[in-house]
Amino acid sequence: MAADDDKRNFALRDDDGTESSVFSGGTPRQAALKAARRLEPAPSEDDADPEEIRLREKGTKKVHIYEGWAWEESAPSDKPDWMPGDITKGNVSKQGVEHLDDI
Repeated sequence: MAADDDKRNFALRDDDGTESSVFSGGTPRQAALKAARRLEPAPSEDDADPEEIRLREKGTKKVHIYEGWAWEESAPSDKPDWMPGDITKGNVSKQGVEHLDDI
């Protein structure tokens, strides 16, 4: 596991350019996976509709663009007592990187 020093922060950008949430991770994909799990989950992965996720790396002008989707699954049988019966899983697919001029 990466040390805390290796974590980077990524701001979730809305269509109008506002940044509503910050996700951290060692890589942009880790942050995108966290953001994908916050999407409205579909009943199964096959039924999920991908949504665009745009993450600006804090301190840079890079915007990482992903397609992300989420779905619900039953928790594993060896789950801890505190875990709910259904869990949300997510996945992402990188679409590219943009460089901003306005920051």
